[in-house]
Amino acid sequence: MMSRSYTNLLELASGNFPVMGREKERKRFPRVMTVPGNIVELDDEQANSVTSENPSSVAGDRMIIVSNLLPLKAKRRPDNKGWSFSWNEDSLILRVKDGFPEDMEVLYVGSLPVDVDPIEQDDVANYLLEKFKCVPAFLPPNLLAKYYHGFCKKQLWPLFHYMLPFSADHGGRFDRSMWEAYVSANKLFSQKVIEVLNLRMILSGYMIII
Repeated sequence: MMSRSYTNLLELASGNFPVMGREKERKRFPRVMTVPGNIVELDDEQANSVTSENPSSVAGDRMIIVSNLLPLKAKRRPDNKGWSFSWNEDSLILRVKDGFPEDMEVLYVGSLPVDVDPIEQDDVANYLLEKFKCVPAFLPPNLLAKYYHGFCKKQLWPLFHYMLPFSADHGGRFDRSMWEAYVSANKLFSQKVIEVLNLRMILSGYMIII
């Protein structure tokens, strides 16, 4: 008999997550299947047909790259008033752009390597969008610790590298609080992507790499 944990992941994902942003009620994850492809703009006739063979209308001149960390370096200014940002030339995410056409608009969505005070977050977000075309998802330190250093490093990394937690030195047993942090962090990233799409008001003009 199969374990219930393998057949009910969506139910597991609807656990006790902290409320983020203006979300007032918990929403269940839609039971959908995602497949690789582009977001396309369909007219009414195409939208009503599930067998349409018309080619994609995506222009392909805009790209959103979503990653855990933005390809930026950040440090406090000497006077402790604000932040200084620069490109992190060692970031692999930054190098992804080299494979795109020069005229393609690229936006990055991800977290920052520093903890920005909530009072400063709006100013930092506006500055990064204008100067670097980066959209930061501000993750609280406790959420970052459980999501990245917890679930990603202690659960996903050993699993995907064939290092199952046979001993205490390689990960550990499933921790629901880390899983909930992982889902919450990804919800924050997805909210930022939606903000970018709503800001541009052109849904069909973007391809998304996660």
